[in-house]
Amino acid sequence: MSETVNGSYSDPDNTPPIGEAIPLGFQHVLAMFASNVTPSVIVAGAAGLAFGGSEQIYLIQMAMLFAGVATLFQTVGMGPVGARLPIMQGTSFAFVAVLAGVAATQGLGVALTACVIAGIIHFLLGSVIGSLRWMFPPLVTGLVILAIGLYLIPVGIKYAAGGAADFQMAAESFGSLKHWSVALCVIVVALLCKFLSTGLISNAAVLIGIVAGYLLAFANGMVNFAPVGGASWFAGLQPFPYGFEFSLGAVIGVTLVSIVSAIETVGDASATTKAGAGREATDEEISGATYADGLGTAVAGVFGGLPNTSFSQNVGIVGMTGIMSRHVVTIAGIIMIICGLIPKIGAIVASMPLPVLGGGVMVMFGMVASAGMNVLGETKMTRRNMVIIALSLSVGLGLNLVPSAVQYLPGIIKVLATSAVAPTALVAVVLNLILPDDD
Repeated sequence: MSETVNGSYSDPDNTPPIGEAIPLGFQHVLAMFASNVTPSVIVAGAAGLAFGGSEQIYLIQMAMLFAGVATLFQTVGMGPVGARLPIMQGTSFAFVAVLAGVAATQGLGVALTACVIAGIIHFLLGSVIGSLRWMFPPLVTGLVILAIGLYLIPVGIKYAAGGAADFQMAAESFGSLKHWSVALCVIVVALLCKFLSTGLISNAAVLIGIVAGYLLAFANGMVNFAPVGGASWFAGLQPFPYGFEFSLGAVIGVTLVSIVSAIETVGDASATTKAGAGREATDEEISGATYADGLGTAVAGVFGGLPNTSFSQNVGIVGMTGIMSRHVVTIAGIIMIICGLIPKIGAIVASMPLPVLGGGVMVMFGMVASAGMNVLGETKMTRRNMVIIALSLSVGLGLNLVPSAVQYLPGIIKVLATSAVAPTALVAVVLNLILPDDD
């Protein structure tokens, strides 16, 4: 196997035998499945949709379906669209802060419309992405990723304790031992699988932990299978399920995050070629990856899916296995499409008790923050850079923790100011441009 991996499998156009390719494709799905559906659950909760209800099930379906579609844009490609590299696409955590705020204040129609328009703008970035990379060095991208993780960690705690939002928290049960025991079961099993095993089990550690927590929750009578029984085996797509509602502020907010997401995809494309083939990504691959990102986001938004981006954990799988074949990830994309077309699978995910999801996302959100710290590790900690880090996080996270500090800002501006991600990115970019380098 090692001889094959180090040889032809470093070529994106070569494919392992089907007996290896299908399990390798499933491995990519297992590594990203939980992270892919979680943003839809969070945004649905912020919009006030019933947990486990038909509308939430539909959003979960769209997350799976269009993760697969966007992956095919990336791996198969068409014209200039697609890096034609083994890059797995999925619903992006980067957009959760802004979209949750917009969905809570202006509704899902406004949020999804903003996704469509921002996706089109993101697509257009493909032609100029190379000239914008200088604005987003590791100092800036690392800060943004760190802010995303730190913003989301309290959401994981709320889920683990039994509720995602105040209206879902039962005073008599929130924070109970029953809830925390399930969340801790997920964490413990995930850690054991990650560090005491290898291969598929290690890569799917979070998913296995979630399954263990799900079984414990079922044993404790916390699982309601009624939505699963009522869900159909197949359902069609619904264009603009919440209408088309334009808000300039929402579009600006989502577009700003799209720019950051585009830079993240550039990094993932470069990391993929470096890990799998020992070379730098070409300009065509970087542009194609950005085109696929934007197109996947725009198409998903039309049908109720959240923005898509490249998944860094799947880049890690390429580095671990050394298998660079894009056709393996194409198989993973097809698997996700099949899952997205079957509402019963979405209903099973939606039936998951909040503490089960909480245990999983506590691990995932912490890993997002850790990834940001890892990117920042590429930056020399000079006094200038430390000041940029300090002010960016102070403003971004501070306004999020004390939203009343900007209570007089109008509408969407207030949402953006308290989203943690947007102000962190803005302050980091501006300070990085205007502060002189120190020797």
